[in-house]
Amino acid sequence: MAHAKFDGYAADYDSWFMTNENVFLSELKLLKASLDLTDGGRMLSVGCGSGLFEKSLQDEYGITVSEGIEPSEDMAAIARKRGMDVQIATAETADLPEESYDVIYFNGSSSYIPDLKVAYGNVLKALKKGGSLVLLDVPKESAYGLLYLLAGKLDTYDSPETVDTAPKCPYPLELVHAALWHTTEEKSKVLTDELGLHDLRYKQTLVAHPVYTNRMVEEPIDGYYAGGYVAIVAKK
Repeated sequence: MAHAKFDGYAADYDSWFMTNENVFLSELKLLKASLDLTDGGRMLSVGCGSGLFEKSLQDEYGITVSEGIEPSEDMAAIARKRGMDVQIATAETADLPEESYDVIYFNGSSSYIPDLKVAYGNVLKALKKGGSLVLLDVPKESAYGLLYLLAGKLDTYDSPETVDTAPKCPYPLELVHAALWHTTEEKSKVLTDELGLHDLRYKQTLVAHPVYTNRMVEEPIDGYYAGGYVAIVAKK
């Protein structure tokens, strides 16, 4: 397998969330609220990273997600230490048992996928009829998305155009450069028009401007028009 985008950045990824603890807790609450919209059961995390969210789901809410897919060997090694069973693969290449999962979720990983239809289509084969596909990530059109697009273009958060607009500890530029941002409605259209999913529901968090989101933990709210982190829950 080619060198994964997050190889060499596993420690930076966890460190960023620990530094931005309230942002992390807001996103964790959104993940939990999204899973509450499903019927539970056997769950799979696609792009599980270091297993940080899964460990916190267990510790904070008693929700167990023990299976994951992750292309980065560095990330997977940490997730395994946290108790997860991880297949080294991308969403596009993962070999999964058909109709075996009640819930499959992508937490932040859609932003690193070039062809959403191919990626979602491959893992959907492993989702049971009536099961839920859950997508959570930073929308391209959100304040966070626009900040990352600008900082990526300028290759800095310290330009005159971005001064006083970025959080104190912004997302690492190396990971911003690797991202492929998608809008919420773009993802929704792939799910409904190209993959035949239905009954889409939305929740959002990080509604405050990125400069202020780490000052408090936000409770998830319905919709997707304002959030810097948005969840889509769809039925197969």
